Amino acid sequence: MRHHFDHDGRRISYLERPAAGERVAGTLVLLHAFPLAAAMWEPQFAALPPGWRVVAPDLAGFGESAPGASRFPGIDDYASDVLALLDHLHVDAAVVGGLSMGGYVAFALQRLAPARLRGLVLADTRPEADSEQARATRMKTFETLDREGPAGVAESMLPKLLGATTRYDVVASVRSLASSQRVEGVRRAVFSLMSRPDSTHLLRDITSPVLVVAGDEDEITGPDVARQMHRQVAGAELALIGGAGHLSNLEQPEAFNLAVSRFLASHFS
Repeated sequence: MRHHFDHDGRRISYLERPAAGERVAGTLVLLHAFPLAAAMWEPQFAALPPGWRVVAPDLAGFGESAPGASRFPGIDDYASDVLALLDHLHVDAAVVGGLSMGGYVAFALQRLAPARLRGLVLADTRPEADSEQARATRMKTFETLDREGPAGVAESMLPKLLGATTRYDVVASVRSLASSQRVEGVRRAVFSLMSRPDSTHLLRDITSPVLVVAGDEDEITGPDVARQMHRQVAGAELALIGGAGHLSNLEQPEAFNLAVSRFLASHFS
């Protein structure tokens, strides 16, 4: 079910599945990838364990959420909106799962408000800041956005977003979701991605349970990145999703959901 609330004069939109059953285990907040929106988590809403309230916001400028208001957008702006969402829901602390850009927002939450995190699911993401090469690629994204709009950005990214195994199964839905985003939201997100700080130093200080997930065909933040991150977080768990690329939750939802369900049951039952 979709809901909205106002924060700093802006509308923030989110999807929510209330906890089923008599016992509420907690709240799971899922943060989407670039250049998608909360709807990318639909395969998880139907399958994650009963007892868990599942919430997925449209980050600022994506889906039905208004763009951010700051003059110089940054990844912390997204994190601040997520904290406002937790306050709106009267949730003191949640398990936060982020995929790709959503993972960068999760790292920002770990830096800004670690007490609000009961656990982390870091999916197809990395703690490092953009390299010079990555920033150069972001600059080309601006050019594509100006010339062809969000649809052009989607087309340029699709070959690396999806693994070879599932590329033709989910490409239409990913293209449709990415192409429907607004120019301003995509532009501000690229600035935020380019300017995000390195979060590697945060890994050693994480004390909450962590699950690291990666598709074994991910060409952006693949298994080697996941294994390294897994080694850097004490007690972290690792799940490599076979036959999935960068959007592992969409490409292999059953395997992704099983990994997350086991993690939640193991640490929060």
